[in-house]
Amino acid sequence: MEIRHLRYFAAVARHLNFTAAAESLGVAQPPLSQQIRDLEAEIGTPLFERTTRRVALTRAGEDFLKQALAILERADNAVQRARSIGAGTAGILNVGLTGSVLTGPLGRAIQQFALNYPNVDLRIHEMSPDRQVAALKSGQTDVSFLRCPPQDAEIASELAWRESVRLVLPKGHALSARKVTLADLRDESFVFLRLEDSLFAKYLWQCCFEAGYAPRVTHQAIESTSLTSLVAAGLGVAIIPEFVSKLAHPDVVYRPIAGPPISADVHALTTAANNPLASQFIALVQTLSGKAS
Repeated sequence: MEIRHLRYFAAVARHLNFTAAAESLGVAQPPLSQQIRDLEAEIGTPLFERTTRRVALTRAGEDFLKQALAILERADNAVQRARSIGAGTAGILNVGLTGSVLTGPLGRAIQQFALNYPNVDLRIHEMSPDRQVAALKSGQTDVSFLRCPPQDAEIASELAWRESVRLVLPKGHALSARKVTLADLRDESFVFLRLEDSLFAKYLWQCCFEAGYAPRVTHQAIESTSLTSLVAAGLGVAIIPEFVSKLAHPDVVYRPIAGPPISADVHALTTAANNPLASQFIALVQTLSGKAS
């Protein structure tokens, strides 16, 4: 039994006339009649009562019509959904991220994407940078947003938005009243992102090294947002992404770092598999952030 058999049957049941049903389907009447006979033979019972004057559904035909119409509706819905997914307007989009990137334009993009694409189920997966890469490769996520993306042939990366950094100092710190360079921090204790799974943390460590010293890291955290609380507790100073500094804390001060610019740019990562939804979402993030091409 094929979908076309159900469509032919539904047309005859609607018109109760083989000639009219054939015209509505754009087929010849004799082949249509043969298709219905084949369907009845496969089912093993008549679906229509035929006389020279009329065509009527049998009791089995009436019940089969309900089931056939439901199947045809589901088939049509499946076709429409597949088309929408192919066009990037429906489906499921799994996004991997760290909490700190939500302080930038990504939060607004998620909200706007939900309005633009109501038939898309956007799911957020907050995880460490190394887990994001693994999830992307395994297909658990469709797109991830990371600072300092890994060099990996299996992953495509493009700039999502540009971002600088800010120095976080305890309130009343001696350096808070003047312009500070990275070299000025050589004698400070640092709280850092966890070096073992953050390429961004390793990049910041390298920046300090190029400024003439290896930073003395006393505490490490998984999230940039946690660093501010560690600074407020007097455990050291920190370098955090610019947008994270928008989350004001009464016991710290935020300052720009003079000298060579330090980047906290965020990149969108995908695999080579074509995913229209991921492409649509990345484009929206880039538009809202005003990213330069």
